[in-house]
Amino acid sequence: MADITLSVGVRQSLAAIKSTTTAQQQQQLKLATGKRVNSALDNPVNYFTSSGLSNRARDLSSLLDSIGQGVKVIEAADKAIKALTKLVESAQASARQALQSTSTTPKVTGANTTPLTGATVLSSAGAGAFAVGDTITVNGTTILTFAAGDDVNDVINNINTNTTLNPSGGPLKVQASLNAQGQIMIEALDGAALTVSGSAAAKVSTLFGGATLTAATNTNTTRKDAAAQFDALRTQIDQLAADSSYNGINLLDGGSLKVQFNEVNTASVTISGVKFNATGLSIAASTNNWQSDKDINDALGNLTTAITKLRNQASTFGSNLSVVQTRQDFTNNLIDTLETGSDLLVLANQDEEAAKLVTLNTRQQLASTALSLATQSEQSVLRLF
Repeated sequence: MADITLSVGVRQSLAAIKSTTTAQQQQQLKLATGKRVNSALDNPVNYFTSSGLSNRARDLSSLLDSIGQGVKVIEAADKAIKALTKLVESAQASARQALQSTSTTPKVTGANTTPLTGATVLSSAGAGAFAVGDTITVNGTTILTFAAGDDVNDVINNINTNTTLNPSGGPLKVQASLNAQGQIMIEALDGAALTVSGSAAAKVSTLFGGATLTAATNTNTTRKDAAAQFDALRTQIDQLAADSSYNGINLLDGGSLKVQFNEVNTASVTISGVKFNATGLSIAASTNNWQSDKDINDALGNLTTAITKLRNQASTFGSNLSVVQTRQDFTNNLIDTLETGSDLLVLANQDEEAAKLVTLNTRQQLASTALSLATQSEQSVLRLF
């Protein structure tokens, strides 16, 4: 079949209709998506620039979740430190309450009126005029066999370091010292009976000022109960520290946290955890049922150290939290900027695009009318027949 020849007017009208239809479809797509650039064909530069900005915004958005979880890990540790501080303060209260009860530990204290010094030689008359071979015994254990030159310091040191009286690795049970009056004092820190004797009783009596050289067992139940309460609080400290984890990370049980701040991992912060159980805080268990002031004061010293550690670590975590929250806010703002910049490159002006579509619809109608007029000129030929 031979090709059908159309007049110039009809072809021009059809071309106008086709062009207008294509333009209508593009405008309809812009209105439907809200974007004036929907593919690289529309505007390659804007399209790829916008895609890059959007991709980075999405990458940063995924990081925000991990940053937010990092904030929660630090907050959990901070709350745990506050709770631990309250427990340590309760332990301090128990120790101070125990101190209010007068110590009743067995003691042998010299009554000599001529003060001794650590350098006083035992062979001197004021110290008992010990002879070579004379012995001094505490609770049945010989702590010194006199040799020329031995002095008061030797007696004190030998008592404090004797592994029978004070077993290695355990708390000090028998303590000797020289008080402000220059008198030797021996104290049974655990409340057990105390006896001081020697091969020459008169010499031992002179050395210890003629005081009574025996002291019966004596347990202060108030202090014992306070020590038990202290140990119970110490157990609670261990349990609380172990329960301070968030999402499997416990900054108070030796864990650590790394928070990544950008999509290429070139900016991050690593938060090192601590071991804040009773041992990590240097809070030792009560010794000798707190029968002596020494043991209670030692415990109070440990508790003061623990409070200082907790406060310092709280400050460190607070600084870390500030950094992470600042980066979290910055990332949120940066995402908004990236998304806004991306939208500026591709979003359509809905009013303008709608007006263009209305114009195209009008042109479509005009083109259809023009096609109708063009065909009418050909139809006039039929009148000749």
